[in-house]
Amino acid sequence: MSAPDGSPVGAERSIGQLVASATTELSALVHDEIALAKAQLKRDVKKGAVGGGAFSAAGAVLIFSLPMLSFALAYGIRTWSGWNMAVCFLLSFAANVLVAAVLALIGVVFAKKAKKGKGPQKTAASVKESAAVLQHAKPHPRPVAPLDRVGDGVEAVARSSS
Repeated sequence: MSAPDGSPVGAERSIGQLVASATTELSALVHDEIALAKAQLKRDVKKGAVGGGAFSAAGAVLIFSLPMLSFALAYGIRTWSGWNMAVCFLLSFAANVLVAAVLALIGVVFAKKAKKGKGPQKTAASVKESAAVLQHAKPHPRPVAPLDRVGDGVEAVARSSS
């Protein structure tokens, strides 16, 4: 196994390696937080788009269905009831308005859901949590190597993390 920077687990890492590793991990954390915020905003925009689509569908139904549906319904009511044609056309129009109202109501419900969208709240909470953890983080004390051991053949080697 190896640490994120490629050094073997259990091996002492230099301060530079630790800083480089922390910087890399913090950068990855920031990128992940941004990706989460984008995903949450995309979800809220989708809800708004569904509401807008329902409003558009309500308008299209009202405009395009009126002529054919009104005539068919009016003649059907006339055939079934024998009422005056004017009354039959008014009933046909009322049915079309009712369908459009139901679609508009669906649009209002989805628009309210999109408006209530809390945006990237999960991301904000996660960022606050990460900041709180980093504020209270303290380095672990490391034992100091005795100076007389340096001459025993132990060489200090500087490694680059790049």
